[in-house]
Amino acid sequence: MQRSALSPLHAGRSSSCFACAGRGDSEWCSLEGNDLNLLNQAKVANTYLPGQTIFYQGNACLGIFCVESGTVAIRKNDQNGNSVIVRLAHRGDTLGYRSYFAGQPYQANAEALVSARVCFVDKAAVRRLLEHNPSVGLAFLRKMAHNLEDAEQERLMAATLPVRARLAHLLLVMKDRFGKVEDNGDLTIDLPLSRQDIAAMLGARPETVARAVRSLEDSGTAKFKGRLVSVPDLDALMDALELSD
Repeated sequence: MQRSALSPLHAGRSSSCFACAGRGDSEWCSLEGNDLNLLNQAKVANTYLPGQTIFYQGNACLGIFCVESGTVAIRKNDQNGNSVIVRLAHRGDTLGYRSYFAGQPYQANAEALVSARVCFVDKAAVRRLLEHNPSVGLAFLRKMAHNLEDAEQERLMAATLPVRARLAHLLLVMKDRFGKVEDNGDLTIDLPLSRQDIAAMLGARPETVARAVRSLEDSGTAKFKGRLVSVPDLDALMDALELSD
């Protein structure tokens, strides 16, 4: 039985598509004229609170989603019903397109980690845009190729890097979106992830991640307090990428 996503905090149409207004990295950036007007008229922008579900794994694919702001967690359920985060989506990222092109149900859950504004374009509008502008389809093909390459790099990291180094890498990735420099010069990262989610993203057991956390703390590289991470020396965190457990 399909599940319905929670009602968004706010729904409405935007006056102009953010992805097509000078963002050269968007799949929609080649649209102009009537095609751009069609996209702007067809898409609906919704605001989701943290924890609200945008779409469910197994539900029929009704269209494609674009993240206008915020962070969205992509979760997959295993055969035992456990939910793990497989990746994060940020501003400018597109969701659900692989299910659309494969003609399959959504292959994961999408959940707002923080307050997020997400646009939805229904299947009929996507089909018309692809028919009118083949360059959009080529852009999605390039995105699939890049995602495949990223997945291969992640598997390589999981096979070759110790958990301590993988945790340091995750913190370095998170600092640009969730970090700030305090008055004393320390970098503080407000992680949007639980320890269990971090373990899932690193492909490690929670107790192994706990040992990696203690290792970073014992070396003075980082201090963990709940989801807040304090990094006194960014260079030391970068050096942790090259050090073994």
